[in-house]
Amino acid sequence: MAYRKVCDAQGGPLVGEVLHCSGALDLDWDLDKEELQEPGPSMDRMQMQHVDCQRSGCSDPGPDPDPELMDSMQQSVSVSPHGRFERLQEDPNYISHFTRAPGHKGQRRLHCFLLRYFLAGVGLFVLGLLIGWFAHTPTVKPPVPPSDSTDLLEDLLKGITADKINALQRSFSSQSDDSEEARARYLYRQWVGLGLTDVHLTNHTVLLSLPGSTPNTITDRSSHQCFLPNGIPCDQRGPNDLPKQQFSYAAYSAVGSVQGEVVDVQYGSVDDLRRAKDSLNLTNQIAAVKLGQAPLLYKLSLLSQLGFGGVLLYIDPCDAPPGRRTWHQAFRVTLNPGGNPAIADVSREAGGRLTSLLVQPISAFLAKTLLSSPSTGQVDSCVPLAMPPNTERKKITLTVGNQLSYKKIYNVVGYLKGRRNPDRYVLVGSRHDSDQGGGASAIMNQLIAALTDQTKRGWVPDRTTVFCSWGGSALGNIGSFEWGKDNSVVLQSSAVAYISLNCPVRGTETLRATASPTLLQLTSDIQRRQLLSCIRGGNCPGPNVSSLQLPGDVNFFANQLAVPTMEFAFEQTKAEEATSFQSEAQFSAESPETLDPLFKFHETIAKMTAEAILRLVGDPVLPFYPLDIALDVQNKLKDKSVVSQPLLSSASSLRDHAAFFQSETMRPANDPKERDPSHVRMLNDVLRDLEKSFIIPQTPPGVYRNLLYSLPGKSPQFSILRFTQEAVLHCNVSSKAAKHNSADKEVLCHSTMNQSLSLILRAIRSAERLVGFGLDLFENYPSDAK
Repeated sequence: MAYRKVCDAQGGPLVGEVLHCSGALDLDWDLDKEELQEPGPSMDRMQMQHVDCQRSGCSDPGPDPDPELMDSMQQSVSVSPHGRFERLQEDPNYISHFTRAPGHKGQRRLHCFLLRYFLAGVGLFVLGLLIGWFAHTPTVKPPVPPSDSTDLLEDLLKGITADKINALQRSFSSQSDDSEEARARYLYRQWVGLGLTDVHLTNHTVLLSLPGSTPNTITDRSSHQCFLPNGIPCDQRGPNDLPKQQFSYAAYSAVGSVQGEVVDVQYGSVDDLRRAKDSLNLTNQIAAVKLGQAPLLYKLSLLSQLGFGGVLLYIDPCDAPPGRRTWHQAFRVTLNPGGNPAIADVSREAGGRLTSLLVQPISAFLAKTLLSSPSTGQVDSCVPLAMPPNTERKKITLTVGNQLSYKKIYNVVGYLKGRRNPDRYVLVGSRHDSDQGGGASAIMNQLIAALTDQTKRGWVPDRTTVFCSWGGSALGNIGSFEWGKDNSVVLQSSAVAYISLNCPVRGTETLRATASPTLLQLTSDIQRRQLLSCIRGGNCPGPNVSSLQLPGDVNFFANQLAVPTMEFAFEQTKAEEATSFQSEAQFSAESPETLDPLFKFHETIAKMTAEAILRLVGDPVLPFYPLDIALDVQNKLKDKSVVSQPLLSSASSLRDHAAFFQSETMRPANDPKERDPSHVRMLNDVLRDLEKSFIIPQTPPGVYRNLLYSLPGKSPQFSILRFTQEAVLHCNVSSKAAKHNSADKEVLCHSTMNQSLSLILRAIRSAERLVGFGLDLFENYPSDAK
């Protein structure tokens, strides 16, 4: 904006005279908008002095300047786009103190020449200084933080490559010491070297269930034939078979020997158990159970109440993923629901056992032998394993020799601090188990390297990112549970989300994303965007997003804290109900190089996870969608036969409030540029805490306490309703078989349908009140004056 130079030349002839002015007064004001961003009434008022130019010796003052021109100058005001900044205003009370001393005309002319030469010299000197300054100023400019979130995301994803992940994995797997402590200390050094300034290495002394010095065995009493868990006869064991056989065990199983008949109970459902109960006495018998359809701990609780003495676990070849050779493979499972079993009351009473059953995983080949099944196990014409009718049951002896030992497990936790909300945490968790890592540590290191590189370029996240590598995950998520319990008070109020990297590449067939309903939209958007540049040409799967409960370290954060969670993973499994809980079986893991030689699948998971982190730590308003929770609740209440009208009404009301809360009408309330930062922070806390309303006090074993996570099935349903229906049937089956009361029996037999529906109704109303609080938070909030 420029102002005109004004000089009131006096009238009259100028013959032989010199116009005397004390320098031409330029009023060229360069006022950029960028310099006037802050409002305030204290803006310095700029004054113009009227310069009185007069001919020497002239007695006639001459005509006055144009009054209209002067008035327009005095009243000229420039207003900023916000309408608050006056840039120029005359001071009406200004009094000029400029005076002139009389002097001779020749002296005045001499002084004027001298003044001109002096000013010209000063100008040349200043011009030389400026030329020298710009000539020697380096052209390298300091890095400027990315101005656009899209540019930042592109830069972040460009820094994540398959070659870098491959190099990090080679470095991680080449360590000579393969112990958990050595791996944890290696990660600690790596994270510090990659730029994290706040990294902690912690340890916990816990009770571990480890394989015994000799493998567990199954002996056919009629033929006196001894078998190892994979089906190989004991006398044919090779010198290299011992580590494989020791790997196949059930952690925290009861130990000793049990003799009994093999009873085929298929998947261990209530109907399967009823048929078995009707045909023979189940006391101290040994059940042959398929993995799938329901949590393992839930099945074991039913079998224990029916009086079984032992359990043989196997995976039916018809349920096995294509390409996985499970026919002669046994596996490992854990009976630990989470945390350190040494501090559980049941551990003190049972010497570290979490069940009274002797549990042993076996191969499908051995299961076929013990069941006398005619199945060939061929996928092309697969016949499920089952004992034929009227077949004599084999009598066996099951021997389990697990050992309990106190050992240290190690966690590595590093922080990338946020700027505006450093006390709000986005957690990213992986594991460094020696046999179940699946490339998770390499992906984690790549994410840390990419994010810290952005911070060196000037980017600062809004919230703090907490990188976690857990120990003891394979035996019951011990590291994550112990760290979470130690920090539960802080996490309850500060944790925003948990992103899981639990075995991110365990196959190459299906890209599956799992998230709590709050994050379903974000998860779906990220997956759809990444699939546009698919690593397998045109043979890419579509978005596959669900809210199914998953095993792994995500358990504590989703189930105990109700923190919104998400996980991306490539799998090799079918999407059928029978295969849903096969991930509870831990096979001897293939190396990441074998599964993904080019590390393209690892790169895809890393980029999707990086985008999720960037959104969660950088978005002013968290990308949580309360309407998705309301829709999920209504979707699970479609079975009108078991749902009361008040429950349906509450679900409908929750949807209406959530829809309005998320609508364009409330858009100003969700725009941080138009709201006070403290109110935006409160809004984010409301969005984050919605899932906490759906935590219930107790559920059957193996079932999440968070009602928003469901079990696989043909139709969506609250898991507590599904197991309540089964519990009513189970009480009729086990009323005579159970010899003592237990906490599990009380949950199964005394949780009626009405009680379950009451818990769901209470959760919905709690969520509705929280959404109402979010609406009230911005109601009648005074807007800024325009």
